[in-house]
Amino acid sequence: MIRVAWLHRLRLPLTALGGGVLGVLMVLLYLSLDPPAGRLSEADIARVAQARIDAITPAPPVEPAIYAALRPSVVTISKAADGPGGGRDVGSGVVIDLDGSILTAFHVVAGAESLTVRFHDGSTTTGTVSQEVPERDLAVVAVGRLPAGVEPAVLSGGVRQGDPVLAIGAPFGLEGSVSRGVVSALGRTFVVEKTGQVLEDMIQFDAAVNPGSSGGPLVDANGRVVGIVSGIINPTSDSVFVGLGFAVPIESGGGILAPLD
Repeated sequence: MIRVAWLHRLRLPLTALGGGVLGVLMVLLYLSLDPPAGRLSEADIARVAQARIDAITPAPPVEPAIYAALRPSVVTISKAADGPGGGRDVGSGVVIDLDGSILTAFHVVAGAESLTVRFHDGSTTTGTVSQEVPERDLAVVAVGRLPAGVEPAVLSGGVRQGDPVLAIGAPFGLEGSVSRGVVSALGRTFVVEKTGQVLEDMIQFDAAVNPGSSGGPLVDANGRVVGIVSGIINPTSDSVFVGLGFAVPIESGGGILAPLD
């Protein structure tokens, strides 16, 4: 009985409180839908809305936008092939400054007396190796000038396992190809087939790459170059992709690149 009486005494206050809360909510809803004149102008509402929009972190660009932004920076590099058969070996590279420096894989340019660099617009020029770091399979090719519209790629470290990535290059000489995948693992060991160089702390990824992709950029979801494609592993005798690609982390270019942001 004491408990029932206690609840009975609380019934009126609780009912009144609930009604008051409901009334406040109704007033707030009315003000938000039809504010009194002079309280909030359209300019005030627009300013508040814009502040909210500005506070939202923008989503990363989607893959087509990333590709469109990076494609002018990606080049095809060719050199006279070794051996009596003639022909030309083909690889890829990415422009890293407005002075005409192109980052690529060392094995793409190793031993070359003359390099031909082909840009996205079809123009070509002669390039020379200006810097090389064979122990990390990295090199820089210098050209005299860049075509109009070519901007340096943004470089960034800190890629994580599971991050989505794009690989852009010229597999089998098919310029401007792009493939999508994820970072499969970090800290891998990889042996460069052409030079025999053993590379440590490599990025393993599953975006499709093939001969000709070497030297091209591995790009994250924000359009930043996080690695340079070095090669593939195939348990068969065929030089085709089976899901195991490897890239040199961009942090490994400390000897030839400016400090990363």
